[in-house]
Amino acid sequence: MFCLLSCLAILSSTVTDVHATGYLGPVAVLAAKDGKTLLVACADARQIAVVDPVAGRVLRGIAVPEEPTGMALSPDGTKLYVTCAAVKSTICVIDLASGTVSATIPSGHTACGPAISPDGKQLYVCVRFNNYVSVIDLVTQKETARVPMIREPYAAVVTPDGKTLFVLNLLPLDRSDSHDVAATVAAVDTASNQVTPIRLPDGSSSVRGLCVSPDGNYVYVVHILARYQMPTTQLDHGWMNTNAMSIIDAEAKKLINTVLLDDVDRGAANPWGVCTTADGKTICVSHGGTHEISVIDQSAKPSAKDAVPSDLASLVGLRRRIHLEGNGPRGLTIIGSKVFVTEYFTDTLGVVDLESKALKPVTQIALGSKPQWTVQRQGEMLFNNAEICFQHWQSCESCHPDSRADALNWDLTNDGMGNPKNTRSLLLVHQAGPVMSLGVRDSAEAAVRAGITHILFVVRPEEEAKAIDEYLKSLKAVPSPYLVDGKLSPAAQHGKKLFFDPVVGCAKCHPEPIYTDKLLHDVGSLGKYDASGDKFITPRLIEVWRTAPYMHDGHYLTIKELLQKGKHGAKGGDISNLSDKDFDDLTEFVLSL
Repeated sequence: MFCLLSCLAILSSTVTDVHATGYLGPVAVLAAKDGKTLLVACADARQIAVVDPVAGRVLRGIAVPEEPTGMALSPDGTKLYVTCAAVKSTICVIDLASGTVSATIPSGHTACGPAISPDGKQLYVCVRFNNYVSVIDLVTQKETARVPMIREPYAAVVTPDGKTLFVLNLLPLDRSDSHDVAATVAAVDTASNQVTPIRLPDGSSSVRGLCVSPDGNYVYVVHILARYQMPTTQLDHGWMNTNAMSIIDAEAKKLINTVLLDDVDRGAANPWGVCTTADGKTICVSHGGTHEISVIDQSAKPSAKDAVPSDLASLVGLRRRIHLEGNGPRGLTIIGSKVFVTEYFTDTLGVVDLESKALKPVTQIALGSKPQWTVQRQGEMLFNNAEICFQHWQSCESCHPDSRADALNWDLTNDGMGNPKNTRSLLLVHQAGPVMSLGVRDSAEAAVRAGITHILFVVRPEEEAKAIDEYLKSLKAVPSPYLVDGKLSPAAQHGKKLFFDPVVGCAKCHPEPIYTDKLLHDVGSLGKYDASGDKFITPRLIEVWRTAPYMHDGHYLTIKELLQKGKHGAKGGDISNLSDKDFDDLTEFVLSL
């Protein structure tokens, strides 16, 4: 069985210090070589739990220095490689016989999604916020190459012959006012490191998990398939967001087709992890929003001629939906006929017996004591919970992965019809004053409640909205990958001088500390679909390095393009005398925030 283990959903640097609260936060699980123990990456506890799946108990914990985001087991089963995410990440090499960290390998900003070659000689690590895959020689434990990726490489898997590495890019990198916006899977030739991009269907985003079939013929990829070109007037039949599995021909490195994981009147929100049984006949998918797994007959694979990305009945008779006891399923693995699923919020492992004839063949393994949730943790759970949504189609997380943005335009009804706007990050939103692109909500609190009513299409208790508020208030900015040892580069230092120069005038509308004056301005950014005025709320610039594309409708792909081609700032200041290097340095500063 070849199974990808999902990356950590929400980094400690983006939430409150849950490490101090006693949460475990299991995010990935892997079966030991002999199948007698399970290895569980507990992100919040910063440890690997070694679990006896038969006795249903934790045997020991192995401490790691930062949040473990993924694991890869050496082919001989003696070593476990754990990516520990930080600005300067660490890959821990764990000797499983002794249960100790025998070595560490340095890595880049937010390492995750490790994969190992079948011969055990190469380790591939997704370096999420530096946008590359690190190739590591495991004999010397040195990095030998960096393979550039498109946007936030998140997870990877190697084919059984070792010839191809498949890597997920979490988000699209397209102008979001175009007619085709989609994330990409990269197929990397491991001999040459040459990349073949495989574009997923229009609307593909939040690409969380993938695995390769045991025979090496297919790669299964799970993601959201957004219907972002539709006005958000309803949810029925997947009107806004559907949830999908794409199937790739591994040898041809081409997309075969995409099947929907939802039912006609019930969504299967936020697909997260995917793996197969050892014989490849069954595919299992975890759903982080609806707290269940899909168990799919492998014969559901469509041919290229079958048009099923809009067919909500394509898996009828071929798939079982099994609801779990825990909350927030992420990574999963299979031993024999049993599926083990990490349940992030309840600190448990869900166990599903595929051979059981019971109506609900589910049990649980507690990884620790029952967690006592703070109001912020409850809010995080609700933010990720699609079961509070009408027909379970989506959660807040669906459009705001990791509480940021899905890089898509949505035509929300709160500011009229026919004027789609780019999804905004929710970082610091409660400090921003009026929110939404046109400032149609007086506050983030008002926007949260409007979102529950008009995007989830439900009426919920006020206590839930308050909990979501508290969760969003607790978000912390991730340090920019453009910083050098936590400080501005020389180019960014020059850019900062330009930014705060009264003549250039950037700081007039973007004052510290969150770089917005919270006011509406006409900056000449009217787009082709705008019909509701030409003034827009000044966006916050903290973490702007991870929120491309730019402007309210995403019609600029980079900050430099926005400044030079879009002449952004020309109405409030004078940028006519800036040189090309000045624009480069100004861009460097903005991207360092």
